[in-house]
Amino acid sequence: MAVRSTRAGGRAARVAKRVAEEPEVNPAPPGQTGGQYKPLTEEGIIKIYNHALKFLEDLGMGDAPDFLVDTCVAKGAFVSSRGRLCFPRAMIEDIIANAAKKITMHGRDEHRSIEIGGNKVHFGTGGAAVQTLDIDTGLYRPSTLQDLYNFTRLQDKLHNISWFARCCVATDLPNNYDLDVNTAFALAKGTTKPVATSFFIHDHVEPVVKMYDMISGGEGEFSKRPWCFVHISPIISPFKYGQDAVEVCRECIRYNLPVNCITAAQSGATAPAPPAGFLVTSVAETLSSLAMVNCFKQGFPMVFSNWPFVVDLRTGAFCGGGSETAIMNAASAQITNWLGLPSGVASSMSDAKAVDAQMGVEKGITALSAGLAGANMVFESSGMMASILGCSFEAFILDNEMHSHIHRSIRGIEVNDDTISYEAITDAVLGTGHFLGDDVTIAAMQRDYFYPNIADRDPPITWAEKGAPDIWQIAKVKAKEILDSYYPMYIPPSIEEEIKRHYNIFI
Repeated sequence: MAVRSTRAGGRAARVAKRVAEEPEVNPAPPGQTGGQYKPLTEEGIIKIYNHALKFLEDLGMGDAPDFLVDTCVAKGAFVSSRGRLCFPRAMIEDIIANAAKKITMHGRDEHRSIEIGGNKVHFGTGGAAVQTLDIDTGLYRPSTLQDLYNFTRLQDKLHNISWFARCCVATDLPNNYDLDVNTAFALAKGTTKPVATSFFIHDHVEPVVKMYDMISGGEGEFSKRPWCFVHISPIISPFKYGQDAVEVCRECIRYNLPVNCITAAQSGATAPAPPAGFLVTSVAETLSSLAMVNCFKQGFPMVFSNWPFVVDLRTGAFCGGGSETAIMNAASAQITNWLGLPSGVASSMSDAKAVDAQMGVEKGITALSAGLAGANMVFESSGMMASILGCSFEAFILDNEMHSHIHRSIRGIEVNDDTISYEAITDAVLGTGHFLGDDVTIAAMQRDYFYPNIADRDPPITWAEKGAPDIWQIAKVKAKEILDSYYPMYIPPSIEEEIKRHYNIFI
């Protein structure tokens, strides 16, 4: 049988076109449905959940501020003989039943908004890195406000980062008020994705809301459609509330800012070392945050961020890149999704200091585990290095590409008459002897395959001819290209001038 001559010439042209252009179809967009990886059995989840409820009823929470005690007692909680705020099982179960199950995280550009809930997976940022990996020297130095703004506009070009939370702390600002205000301003200036910030004290919430009102079009406009949510850690493990954070939470609810309530216990330090015991305590503590939020306002949007942090028990140092981090964060997402609540975990926090093989391995295993488990929001997943003490521009570039691979893995394999390719197999066996240039190959090329821009797939001779670059060099070039040319104008100059008349803006 003759080879079909119509394939060869057309194939070369089609391949050249697809290599030269961005793909028409993204085979791995954010928001894939996870839940395939289940490190816990159903029986294990129920046992952890039941023990968490038992601790909340029998042991309760210490150091609850008086206003929180009064609010929760009015809704069914009680103060034990130890003076601790306790939550009956029935109360917690009622709170879970009536809590927000899905949350829209608005972007200032509505097309960039994301819906959180179910098993949909999104990767984003977070953290408070006090050091930045300098893109020129390759060494760490204190993070600055300019770094934060540069990270913000860099990630604005990276489509796999679904939201941007402050990833570093500007250590060059004179006081905590200016830090909170300038952090919020940098986020708004550099992106229209959903953003997230944090506050040292509750008094800083109102000034930032007023600034965001100016950007949103007038007094009260921001709260109508808030495009910023707030990281809060209201729990001091084990089993205590932190008054300042509780006050911040109450103030955020007042202004309709969605909250991401984080429990960040550390195994073997502020939580039990056995993973099961750790999950019992951290689930209980995060449920106490859920109780707090819903006692303030039932159904208020809260991300249930139960973040298992792992300690190297040989040294006591935090480690973010090990297999224990991978499995425990996956288990946390599995439990939260089982509860039907919007889930948040923290993964892709490499302990590596350089952009090297250790970084790739640690980020890959932890981020993939969280995604396959169905975590709705994977925080800390972009740019974080040095056990979350540092942040890297180059890592942002590489993590963005890694997340495409992860989304593709989560998506899985579709089996239908088209993808079975019965006719194509028959034609190849009886005719051409190959599938090069076949219609099913061309269709699958964009639909089923992701093609990296950063990872090197050249043969060794081509790689050598290009100067044998390593991945750090390649990512550095890409990051610099964006930083040198991309300055989005998301705040009109007149509004920026008005903001600067009211606030000490240092950008």
